[in-house]
Amino acid sequence: MRILITGGAGFVGSNLAVAFRREFPEAEIVCMDNLYRRGSELNVARLAGRNVVFFWGDVRDEGSFPKGPFDFLMECSAEPSVLGGLEGGAAGLLQTNLVGACHCLEKARLWGSRLVFLSSSRVYPVARLERHPWREEPTRFVWAENGAPGIGPQGVQEGLDMNGARSLYGYTKYAAELLIEEYRAAWNLKAVVDRCGVVAGPWQFGKVDQGVASLWVLAHHFGRPLNYIGYGGQGKQVRDFLHIDDLCEFLAEQIRDFDRWEGWVGNVAGGWANTASLCELTALCQEITGRRVPVHSVCANRPWDLRVFLADCGRLFERTAWRPRRGVRQIVSDLSEWAAQNEAQLRNL
Repeated sequence: MRILITGGAGFVGSNLAVAFRREFPEAEIVCMDNLYRRGSELNVARLAGRNVVFFWGDVRDEGSFPKGPFDFLMECSAEPSVLGGLEGGAAGLLQTNLVGACHCLEKARLWGSRLVFLSSSRVYPVARLERHPWREEPTRFVWAENGAPGIGPQGVQEGLDMNGARSLYGYTKYAAELLIEEYRAAWNLKAVVDRCGVVAGPWQFGKVDQGVASLWVLAHHFGRPLNYIGYGGQGKQVRDFLHIDDLCEFLAEQIRDFDRWEGWVGNVAGGWANTASLCELTALCQEITGRRVPVHSVCANRPWDLRVFLADCGRLFERTAWRPRRGVRQIVSDLSEWAAQNEAQLRNL
């Protein structure tokens, strides 16, 4: 079995390669990456130490892919910032996330590969999510149970009306989903689409606009100030979190039984049980790291921000016995341990 992982030196791609080496010891695993994102270079030696082939390539350039065919193509490459495209226009974002996905689809078509596309919970329209009734509690905002169809007590369902803007990043992911469906219809491409929530864990180099759990833990570890941005600067925004190891276990299940999953498009997230607000995340970081950092308030909202987001995984759980086994506390604990073990490498990132 040959497996190609695009974005293979990134957070999800590198962890997936390591997990697949354990799960599929006889497989040839190739990680393709252009090493654009700062910190990704640290994963190259990590991959080599686990007998994973690193191949420099760029999904924007169809000629830079490794030689096929591959049995599976795991499309993990992306510019993951929700704020991507705001400065300088959307061309770069579109080239990476949409044109890059198209190149992956072409390779999968020519090679006869089975495709796993890692999409995003950001495909859901922002205005519909923001209009849903909510209430304020001491440490978080909470969605009310009654509101728009497609948003229930357990979160956003796949049946939500998809009309409306979703951020440039979310658009590229949703457009790629639609393109995959066209390839399935035109060329019988075998594919699955996983709408991932906020994935977190070791080897994530968090930024203000992406990777919030890692950003928060590393700030506490190294004594860097943080900001609560938007919604009055209280840090009550809520997200659900999925541990990277849980995601990798699920993706291994999809590879093992791909024919049963073929055609799947749905939420793969932490769900209600694994939610936290920013101020709750701060308290957890203080408890686990034993350190406090200044946290400032910035009242103004950013474009495309969300007060609350959690994904309903009811359809997923009807289909599989897989469940997220690692909660927010373990995510913070694992990140803190990773930071301590790799302090010299991480200090200047």
